[in-house]
Amino acid sequence: MLKPKFIVLFTIFALILAACANTAELEQAVQQAEAQAANVQATAEAMAAEAGIDVEAAKATAEAAAMQAQELAQEAAQSEEAQAALAAAQEQLAAAQAAAEEAAARADAAEEAASMVAVDYDTAIYGVIDDVDLTGANVVFWHQHSGGREEELMAMVDEFNASNEWGITVEARNEGGYGDIYDKMIAGLTTGELPGLVVAYQNQAAAYEVADGLVSLEPYINHPTYGLSADEQADFFKAFVDADKLPQFGGKAYGFPPNRSMELMYYNAEWLAELRAAGAVSFDGPPQDPDQFAEAVCAASQNAFSKNSSGTTIGYEVRTDASNVASMAFATGGDIYDYDNNQFTYSQKGLADYMTMMAKLLADGCASEIAENFGDQTDFGNGKVLFTMGSSSGLPFYQSAVNDGEAGGFEWSVAAIPYTTPNPVMNVYGASVSIPKTDAQTQLAAWLFVRYYTSADLQARWARASNYFPVRESVANGLSDYFAENPAYQTAFEMLRYTKTEPGVAGYDPIRDAAQEAFIRVLNGEDANTVLADLDATANQLLAESAPSN
Repeated sequence: MLKPKFIVLFTIFALILAACANTAELEQAVQQAEAQAANVQATAEAMAAEAGIDVEAAKATAEAAAMQAQELAQEAAQSEEAQAALAAAQEQLAAAQAAAEEAAARADAAEEAASMVAVDYDTAIYGVIDDVDLTGANVVFWHQHSGGREEELMAMVDEFNASNEWGITVEARNEGGYGDIYDKMIAGLTTGELPGLVVAYQNQAAAYEVADGLVSLEPYINHPTYGLSADEQADFFKAFVDADKLPQFGGKAYGFPPNRSMELMYYNAEWLAELRAAGAVSFDGPPQDPDQFAEAVCAASQNAFSKNSSGTTIGYEVRTDASNVASMAFATGGDIYDYDNNQFTYSQKGLADYMTMMAKLLADGCASEIAENFGDQTDFGNGKVLFTMGSSSGLPFYQSAVNDGEAGGFEWSVAAIPYTTPNPVMNVYGASVSIPKTDAQTQLAAWLFVRYYTSADLQARWARASNYFPVRESVANGLSDYFAENPAYQTAFEMLRYTKTEPGVAGYDPIRDAAQEAFIRVLNGEDANTVLADLDATANQLLAESAPSN
């Protein structure tokens, strides 16, 4: 059976042949006129030879006759009858083209409609989505945003409330940090006091679903009326969307991404240039691999930045966060979780070597521990530390630290965590939004706000206000001025093609704590291989204890 597009193409070809058939008589008339001109020329040449007439003159006469014949043929082609036939053919051709374009458009629409067939769903949970009455729906949204981010979010909420066609009202509430919201959700799953929408990391969403507390979003995402078209779905960064497809629950999406961040290395570009000029490092630009990183860290501990008058100089202040542990594993070609076998896999040579190198830098006095929360950021702004590592969401805070720091400002940027793989592997993370299981009206209303919140226009606004990365590729086209104003942000954005994510599994919260404790043990001198083997045992026990029972 032919596909719709092949049928359309065949139809176009047939219609064009039919339209062109009316011009055949015109072409035949012209050909006949040209043949008559050739006969006139041949006759003239024969007469010239027979009568002894000058050949050149005869040729001229023949050429003139041929010219006249051609003109007569052209005039005939331009006669009223010929013009009418030509006009009719052109109209038919135009009509054929219009019909073909309409047929092609219908075929495309049919193909998209076929791709948007609604996912089967449980009407006891979702109701009959097409029949849900959204009039007067109210959605309470628990979030963690503050400052300028909260102001922009509230503006978006107000615009949605004023403009949506159903009369849905969203009430956005700051309920503290991620941990505070997690605790309230766990309590609410017992008491039934749940919001209509909640910010959640993937592993937190998995924990909520262990208690059967969320709804899968596929029935909404793929709904022909309320969902996202095939083109819209393709516009989202695939890795961002895939992160919310939870491996413990059949790979279904229990969240949807409004933003993302990544783990980065921040570096003082002016100081690195000074080290290079002095011959203290052997490479240009930021370090690409762990060996170059270690070389620069120790060089900085012996050669203070010219704008640093404090007398304290250090190459790197070590970040022990679990996301940094995962980043080191990714950067050496590994992973911390085996998705096929549902097991944590911290125990690997690349990660052990990276941790051991960090411990040596610390023992040799080239690196130091972070003294207090955001102390590394402050020291960076003061020109005391060459490298730090952290989230891209900290970019505006680093800019403020540099602007206000004792060093008086300097050129700085960001780069990938030094890696041994052919290309960098960037640890991209971020909280999504999930829809708790409440009632059909609230759930669908919450999804419609999520669809609005993640639309291309609002994503550009949200990226500017939050400094998070937008989740849709097309948004980059509208951020050129923001890129120009924030070159470090653009540098980080361009690395989004090298992404990897941490596992969204129930139990990962306590596992993260265990990973940080393991890194600290290595920094304190314990053998990395032994510590990572212990970490795997602990992580997989926690995973088993937290897993869904069915």
